[in-house]
Amino acid sequence: MDSSDSFVNSRDFARVARAIRYIEENFRAQPRLATIAAAARLSEFHFNRLFRRWAGLTPRQYLAFVTARAAHGALAHGSSVLDAAFALGLSGPGRLHDLLVTLDAVTPGELKARGGGLELTYGFSDTPFGRALLAASARGLSHLAFVQPDSESEALAVLAARWPQALRARDDDCAAAQARRIWGATPAGAVPLRLAVQGTNFQLKVWQALLQLGSHGPTSYAQLARAAGVPHGARAVGNAVGANPVAWLIPCHAVLRADGDLGGYRWGADRKRAMLAWSALRADPAPPAPTRVGAAQST
Repeated sequence: MDSSDSFVNSRDFARVARAIRYIEENFRAQPRLATIAAAARLSEFHFNRLFRRWAGLTPRQYLAFVTARAAHGALAHGSSVLDAAFALGLSGPGRLHDLLVTLDAVTPGELKARGGGLELTYGFSDTPFGRALLAASARGLSHLAFVQPDSESEALAVLAARWPQALRARDDDCAAAQARRIWGATPAGAVPLRLAVQGTNFQLKVWQALLQLGSHGPTSYAQLARAAGVPHGARAVGNAVGANPVAWLIPCHAVLRADGDLGGYRWGADRKRAMLAWSALRADPAPPAPTRVGAAQST
């Protein structure tokens, strides 16, 4: 399935997300297109076109996809509920399979300076999952946060609180180019995407484990805790997941509860569901490329 360099706007994404939720909650009734379109608050014609532009297939095809994976899961015997959820094809490597991502921490000096001497270029861009604020320094992407309608000022306040002494310059064109790099087609020979984030030693360890596990499909808090070397620290791991400063690329949306439930998500359940759907629809049968994790510096 080809990736598009153009993304639906935030209002359109909200409609797509509602439709995905409706389909996944009502697929057993095999709703008609008109019913699904009404849930998205659009005419059949406009909804069909919008959904196809976002997902690469029609709503009816997505309904068939959801139905088929549910039937597949029903045939899984002797599996845990979470294993069965994975068997449904709830998420696959998707877009992350061909993105090499390196994760580095800011230095202790940079952290102590609270961003002093750091130049951050930030901007807003549409993405497949709604409007987002992206910010990067010369070392890499440091911030990716989804933005609710009419809340850009709040998103900027969070960025300023995280990097209070940094010199910040707005460049929406740069943010849009970064979004295309993340969600568009990866050019041949592209250099790895670098993330330069701030966090505690424990948070960095969890984010590194999440890069390795989540880039290959869904995982659970317990599995993530084991991968991070704290097998009995699922609750603490959950807190670290919630503090992730770079949405999507550090794939906290891929963490599910042990019973297969979506669980919480900082950016909303509808967005998490849409992310999992988008990844599943773009899952590549080829084995995923290894995710490179750079050695993070302790803070």
